[in-house]
Amino acid sequence: MRTTIAALAVLLPAAAWADEGGASVWLPGQFASFAAVPGDPGFSLETIVYVRSASSTAGVNFSRGGSLLAGLAVNEQYIYLTPSYTFATPVLQGQLSLGVTFSAGRSDAMVSATLTGPGGRSLTGTASDSASGLSDLYPIASLKWQQGAHNAMVYAMGSVPTGPYDPNRLTGVGLGHWGVDWGLGYTFMPASGFEFSVTAGLTYNFVNPQTGYQSGMDGHIDVGTSYSFGDSFYAGAAGYLYNQVSPDTGGSARLGDFRSQVAGAGPQIGWSLQLGGIATDFNVRGYKEFAAQNRPEGWNVWLTVSLSRVKRAVGKP
Repeated sequence: MRTTIAALAVLLPAAAWADEGGASVWLPGQFASFAAVPGDPGFSLETIVYVRSASSTAGVNFSRGGSLLAGLAVNEQYIYLTPSYTFATPVLQGQLSLGVTFSAGRSDAMVSATLTGPGGRSLTGTASDSASGLSDLYPIASLKWQQGAHNAMVYAMGSVPTGPYDPNRLTGVGLGHWGVDWGLGYTFMPASGFEFSVTAGLTYNFVNPQTGYQSGMDGHIDVGTSYSFGDSFYAGAAGYLYNQVSPDTGGSARLGDFRSQVAGAGPQIGWSLQLGGIATDFNVRGYKEFAAQNRPEGWNVWLTVSLSRVKRAVGKP
């Protein structure tokens, strides 16, 4: 009987949480402050350490009494490396940058379910899984313009399913399908030291060939604001809103129109220094999530380290 309940716990989250268990191509919070500010020409390397802990529950009430309550808990640790090149020659009077993100990490998931009968008696089962390794590739291109305190950006990002994916497991480090994301960004950065940035985009998910499942189109808005204290330190806040604008289709999505959403907000700090002739910029930001729907909710922390040969402007991530 416990095996049966554990099986139900696996099936219910798959049906109740969108984006095939709440894993999306776009990672909410990817852009924050200084998103649209042009960088210095040449090669650069960005390293991100990402830690996330989230959970969610879903339930079904039976017509003859009783219920099934299931829960999902996820813990993730990822490292993202993005080498990129920024061209000195203008393109469409803007600054073109090309890069690709390599990622590796570990994901742990646990599901649990409690089946309660009409008479109040209950049975509980659990199942857990973990996976680690190299994840998917994310090529990205951006074009940025600057006019005084106003900075604008357009970008496009792809998701290439190179990471391992097994539809029969609870977790994995690969998504199992292709995706493309595109959007616009704006940063207002006057000489006063105040800064505000907003980036909005859409994600189109292709069909997962192993499951026949297609996640809906996702919309997202990332914001960041900060104030610079001197030439090398800034502090502020960041937030995001993630909202699925079209339903999942195929596979278990036939059981319902599952659209996910989540919001997050929290503090951020950043500082810059010179290490052996290399400009080094640090940014730390954390988000507490809320208003989640059909998606796990929790918290996540980002540590970003950016390296370039040329000294960057104050506070640029």
